[in-house]
Amino acid sequence: MTTSRIATALSLLGGLFIIYVGINYLIAPEATAAGFGLPVVPAGDAVAFLNIKGVRDIVSGLVILGLLATKQRFALGVAMLATSLTPFGDMTTILSWHGSTATALGVHGFTAILVALAGVLLIRERRVSTPEPTLVAA
Repeated sequence: MTTSRIATALSLLGGLFIIYVGINYLIAPEATAAGFGLPVVPAGDAVAFLNIKGVRDIVSGLVILGLLATKQRFALGVAMLATSLTPFGDMTTILSWHGSTATALGVHGFTAILVALAGVLLIRERRVSTPEPTLVAA
């Protein structure tokens, strides 16, 4: 499998997965939040913040899929690198609030690495592309 296909697969799976997570935060916010890794799940009116998270997750996934669909691979790579800061921030938040270390590292940390890897592979494609053929005079 080529690095281009790996980058495409990681981007596609990442985009679809974060949309799925976002939808879950809209449909069942408290149940979904229980698996996030924090020690306390918001309740009452604070659950509205989980809906906000759901909308933002869906939008993040749509940006990834949109750039992938329009073959904007370099822009997708930059977006993936920027997007990798989200699961990294989630991981550090969970660790600083004494949440589940296993979830912080195993879910959010691993996700940050995969998203960053996809970004690097996509950006690298531009640098290793084949040179344009030169015209030879007859």
